[in-house]
Amino acid sequence: MRSGSDREIVRLAVPAFLALVAEPLFLMADAAIVGHLGTAPLAGLGLAGVVLQTAVGLCVFLAYGTTSSVARQLGAGDRAGALAQGIDGLWLAVLIGLLTTVAGVALTGPLVALFGTSAAVAGPATTYLRLAFLGTTPLLVMLAATGVLRGLQDTRTPLAVAVGANVLNVALNLLLVYGLGPVAGLGIAGSALGSVLAQVASAVVLTAVVVRAARRHGAPLRPDRAGIRAAAHAGAALVVRTLTLRAALLVTTYAVTLGATSARGQEVDLATHQLASTVWSFLAFALDALAIAAQAVTGRALGAGDVEGTRALTRRMVKWGAACGVVTGLLLAAVSPLLGPLFTGDQAVHRALVPVLLVAALGQPVAGVVFVLDGVLIGAGDGSYLARGGLVTLVVYAPVVLLVAAGSLGLVAVWACFAGLFMGARLVVLLRRARGDAWLVTGAPPVRRAAPDPS
Repeated sequence: MRSGSDREIVRLAVPAFLALVAEPLFLMADAAIVGHLGTAPLAGLGLAGVVLQTAVGLCVFLAYGTTSSVARQLGAGDRAGALAQGIDGLWLAVLIGLLTTVAGVALTGPLVALFGTSAAVAGPATTYLRLAFLGTTPLLVMLAATGVLRGLQDTRTPLAVAVGANVLNVALNLLLVYGLGPVAGLGIAGSALGSVLAQVASAVVLTAVVVRAARRHGAPLRPDRAGIRAAAHAGAALVVRTLTLRAALLVTTYAVTLGATSARGQEVDLATHQLASTVWSFLAFALDALAIAAQAVTGRALGAGDVEGTRALTRRMVKWGAACGVVTGLLLAAVSPLLGPLFTGDQAVHRALVPVLLVAALGQPVAGVVFVLDGVLIGAGDGSYLARGGLVTLVVYAPVVLLVAAGSLGLVAVWACFAGLFMGARLVVLLRRARGDAWLVTGAPPVRRAAPDPS
């Protein structure tokens, strides 16, 4: 059983790992290219990135919830039903994406103003964010299509698309930020436009793959009102869960701005926080590969009614999560002195970054287990508990990190609070649930679709 489960985990997790590592490379490439424009544009990118990731991150249920529902249908032997649910998820992504784009572009100025930064930082942040919001719909379609493929136990196709998208993103960013020949450099605006174009290309390719599979198995492609409503209802709890996670990151960023003692100090702290957050996201996505495998195999196993198999896979994946967290923590600690110069020439940022990254390295083993258990419960469709647990964790964490910032204890103390208290609280909440039986619900619900129009 162990060798078989290990092979299954590796088969799903390795391509997912490479694809997930490729995703934060969008932001890392942007940070590396924009960072050489100056510290203020880099700090502006940091603020814009937090807002954009929050808006898109709230819709991560389009991938996670779809993976779970599609995998359950697959485990129950209904591939056509699995693809029908996936198509509903794609239509839901389009609807949410259009609404988010309109709201995001209209509210860019007020969103940036909430952080209370200087004009030197707010200007680049506003420019980048307003353009980047135009890529919201393709981003959400990418999420939904990726969720469908993962639910079908295919993590290789999203990997191939992610690699191609990142190559295109880097090329477009270099061209549009700095210019070449007749193409004038657009600065930070070019970075946003390059990323949007790469996201559109990725969404087109992934959607084509899902549509081809749906046609092959006879799944309908038209928008189905009942199916879209069901997908939205199933994702509501995951939205709350994700909202609490994003709120914690926003509170952390606000704590960084609150704790700065001068305009220059705020600029350095925000730039350092942006780089540390980017590295953390890179490692988080890497660890999240195990969570993707957990979602897929948990949904399929419970769809097939295999409770004991689900338990065994969960125990094995938790061990994998802890081990991978130790490895990523050691690697981060080793390379922490080398990362600053890759992104910026500001010596103050270099000095501030190393201790923050060492704190992040210490939190990696806990993060590894947290991501795995989160994936298991998402795969089980246990979104309601994850929502409640996220609210409890946020209520515990937010006042503490704000007190740390108000006490001017510094950027390292803020990160110690995040890596220690926030991640530790999540671990306690997830372990408590995983040890019980309430989440082990078997079978797959029938695919809900509206009756055809008699006309």
